[in-house]
Amino acid sequence: QVQLVESGGGLVQPGGSLRLSCITHGNIFSIYSMGWYRQAPGSEREQVAVDITGGITRVADSVKDRFTITRDNAKNTIDLQMNSLKPEDTAKYYCNALIRTIQGGPVRNYWGQGTQVTVSA
Repeated sequence: QVQLVESGGGLVQPGGSLRLSCITHGNIFSIYSMGWYRQAPGSEREQVAVDITGGITRVADSVKDRFTITRDNAKNTIDLQMNSLKPEDTAKYYCNALIRTIQGGPVRNYWGQGTQVTVSA
């Protein structure tokens, strides 16, 4: 069974930085995309940044100048570096990946359990 495990969340002051990591576990034949989403209480889950296999990266306008993603295709991991954090960045952050687990099998979305990021003075 494929599992995505996030880490790195915590409480930081406005203007601070955090680096989130997502590690994959289990059988993986191919990953077609990996990315980060976030969801605040009472709000819809929103896409933060996604890396599509083949060299395409999409980053939300709200974080484009402050957040960057780094994907390691060999290790099947992806990190989210968050700088100049704002209170509105407070949310639970989820790792997502589009994965084929076995040759000839289906491609499915997988989600991590999430890691909480709280930005407050």
